[in-house]
Amino acid sequence: MTGALRHRGPDSRGELFSGRAALGSARLRVTDLSAAADLPMASDSGNLWLTYNGAVTNFSALSRELALGQDRPLRTRSDAEVVLRLYEKLGPGFLSALSGQFAFCLYDRAREKALLVRDFYGLRPVFYLRHAGRLYFASEIKALLEVSGWDRRLDRAALWHFFSLAYLPGSSTPFAEIKELPAGRLLEIDLRSGAVEEKTYFSASYEPDKGLSEAAAAAGLRRRLFGAVERSLATDAPCGLTLSGGMDTSSLLGVAKELGLSRKLHTFSIAMREPSFDETPYQRLMAEFSGSIHHEIPVGPRDVLECLHSATAHLDEPSGDGAAAPFFLLAREARKHVSVLLSGEGGDEIFNAYETHRACRARQFYRRAVPGPVRGALRALAAGLPVSRKKLSFDFLAKRFTTGAELGAAEAHLYWRHVLGEEEKRGLMTFAPPEKGTGALFREFFDALPYADELDRVSHLDLWYYFVDDLMVKNDRCAMAHSVETRFPYMERDVAGFASAIPNKFKIKGLKGRCVQKLAMRGLLPPAILRRSNMGLEMPHSLWFFGDFRGLAEKYFSRERVERSGLLRYEAVDALWREHLSGRRDNGRTLWCVLSFLLWFDMFVYEGNYKQFLQGGARPPA
Repeated sequence: MTGALRHRGPDSRGELFSGRAALGSARLRVTDLSAAADLPMASDSGNLWLTYNGAVTNFSALSRELALGQDRPLRTRSDAEVVLRLYEKLGPGFLSALSGQFAFCLYDRAREKALLVRDFYGLRPVFYLRHAGRLYFASEIKALLEVSGWDRRLDRAALWHFFSLAYLPGSSTPFAEIKELPAGRLLEIDLRSGAVEEKTYFSASYEPDKGLSEAAAAAGLRRRLFGAVERSLATDAPCGLTLSGGMDTSSLLGVAKELGLSRKLHTFSIAMREPSFDETPYQRLMAEFSGSIHHEIPVGPRDVLECLHSATAHLDEPSGDGAAAPFFLLAREARKHVSVLLSGEGGDEIFNAYETHRACRARQFYRRAVPGPVRGALRALAAGLPVSRKKLSFDFLAKRFTTGAELGAAEAHLYWRHVLGEEEKRGLMTFAPPEKGTGALFREFFDALPYADELDRVSHLDLWYYFVDDLMVKNDRCAMAHSVETRFPYMERDVAGFASAIPNKFKIKGLKGRCVQKLAMRGLLPPAILRRSNMGLEMPHSLWFFGDFRGLAEKYFSRERVERSGLLRYEAVDALWREHLSGRRDNGRTLWCVLSFLLWFDMFVYEGNYKQFLQGGARPPA
């Protein structure tokens, strides 16, 4: 199993065995590059064992505050040893003191108990399989595929949701027997009795702090973000930053500049070879402003085709995220220079910054101010607009908004992002829908949240599903495929907790977003960046299906390839393809999901040849 993860940790590999447990680890050396910090790690007494992935970014502060080396000097400068010492000193309650991105298993040999833990916001993955009286766990599904004898049937409910969401939601994976541990959860395992209990040790909150002023919110955010960036860059291995040119990554770079760190920092940007998807002017502006060591990675359709099989092999599951393959290419280039990449992911979630969040606000006003018959006429007008394949084109936004605005808040949020609706999936899939449809999944979570403001519920919904199950899958698997660790300053505990409590009136004013974030970053960024609206990395697959993607699409959309999956109807796939080619409708995102699923199915189920496309894993030069 550990060998299947060598790309995640090419620097060392180790195992610890006892009568009831076996722990393995493939380590990427980031903090304390010596062999003394290799994993798995045992405590001084040998009673505690730890296998560990990620980074507890506040480990140095915790070590000082709790005087962890006072009685016995620490043997290493690693965060892993601090985790062991914290457990010795505080017991399982130490989890509440941590910040960062981590997943680990801590085995207490004296008590014959183990804790399998995933971090607060799901930044690092944990998958597990219960089979033949044993519990197997790993950072990636492919390691569990090395276990023999278990039932490899597919999770049809998860795949049903995939064709609405473009990702697999919650604890589900493509395989019914393999589960993913949710964010902020742990498994407590009693090795004597075999009992396994899932517990929640952290829950995110969007409860507003009504006593907070706008000035205090901006100042508090700025101060915390400075600390988060400084902690995230405090490594012994070279660091870089993904630079989209948007507000979130530009803010991180602006903070690094103010800290005096930007001139030694490598920045990496995707130069998308399609005008309406290209952000290079803003990326170059920020690179010149900060003096960073900048790298542009051009991405066109042939670049995506060249890496698509390898990216799919590393993702382990079908992904309809159009940014996954471009990010895979970025990480491949980054590996030549760095071991760590800071990412701006999480900023949209904590600042209510997605276009759909502003649409949530606009929907409330639209339904109050515009009579039903007028809304119906506007919906009909939008439906008649000619199809454009530009990014976030007017016809796309108008059609989605006017139809979605008639739904409930949770259903509207799903509609504005969905790939296919329930009826469309019935025509595409060969099997019966699950008892709970995708809309019901969203509605159930939405209704259980205690917040009065619909926008807070929508943001929490995004954090629970889209952020963890789409963005973190893309970031973790595509970066670690090349032995690069991603870090997320916006999801540091103090930043995320503080920002989530800022009242929405300071985040969105009218239809203007990121207001408090821009106030906090005033003086740190060029005016052109502060004036920008959201864009987000995406691939122009709708256009590329007419050109370089067409050959691969027609290969996989053939009757033979579609029908051998046993899950999709050829006639429905063919109709989607023909409709797209005719220009009557833009089915690009749907077709990308179909292609991604069929490619994944071939590699992991039908042919089972995914291993031949995996990266070997290697460190960049020091």
